[in-house]
Amino acid sequence: MTIKEDSTPLCARGNLDVVKMFGVTMNNVTLDEALDDISRQIESREPGYILTPNVDHICEFQKNEEFRETYHNGFLVLADGMPVIWAGKLLGKPIKQKISGSDLVFWLAEHAAKKGHSIFLFGAAEGIAERAGEVLRERYPGLKIAGTYSPPMGFDKDPEMVAESVRIVRESGADICYVALGAPKQDLWSYRHHKETGVPAHIGVGISLNFITGDVKRAPLWMQRNGLEWFWRLLQEPRRLAKRYLVRDAMFLPLLMKEFWRGWSGKNE
Repeated sequence: MTIKEDSTPLCARGNLDVVKMFGVTMNNVTLDEALDDISRQIESREPGYILTPNVDHICEFQKNEEFRETYHNGFLVLADGMPVIWAGKLLGKPIKQKISGSDLVFWLAEHAAKKGHSIFLFGAAEGIAERAGEVLRERYPGLKIAGTYSPPMGFDKDPEMVAESVRIVRESGADICYVALGAPKQDLWSYRHHKETGVPAHIGVGISLNFITGDVKRAPLWMQRNGLEWFWRLLQEPRRLAKRYLVRDAMFLPLLMKEFWRGWSGKNE
């Protein structure tokens, strides 16, 4: 699919406020507004997915056409990460609240327990999703875990394995699917297969299932608040994450400078 320049991203077609930065249209909402929108999506039974743009997403967006298509078709796009929040303030586009995927896994589970919505946990290493489901059930009494599935490494390159994973999620009848495959794979998976699974609200959660189980420790609050969560993760997995954070995401600063110049000079995006 090629995006038409004049076409409106799905997240901007409803009643929620939006801002646009770095070419990415984001919903400018509070947590309560986001949860209400997710509930409406579930009630509609329309398959869809949520995106949480951070620095890594924004950099990937610039060079990956399918990732841009993915963003064009997400029903809810929530700012994730203090650098995105700071960029909004600098550019005169203040964002109401940071809603990161690592926080939303808990907030949405609590909301789902109250509303009677069910959650499927998809991805992560063998056994992690199942244990994360147990932790969430214990923390939020009444929460329905529709199922869990950890596909084997490289499954996304095998059409039969992909079809099997879609079948498992679809047959669960879940309202929400936490997809823990890492970015951008998890977001692309949701884009490619949300209609097949029929789940109204997919969301990529990255390492968050490991945070839930305690297998990986999340950054201290002071680091989260000061935009240093990426550095904490880099210290934990330097070999895997060095290229992402130190090379791929280094383009964020030039992007920010370019965006600031556009605004200062009065040019349209």
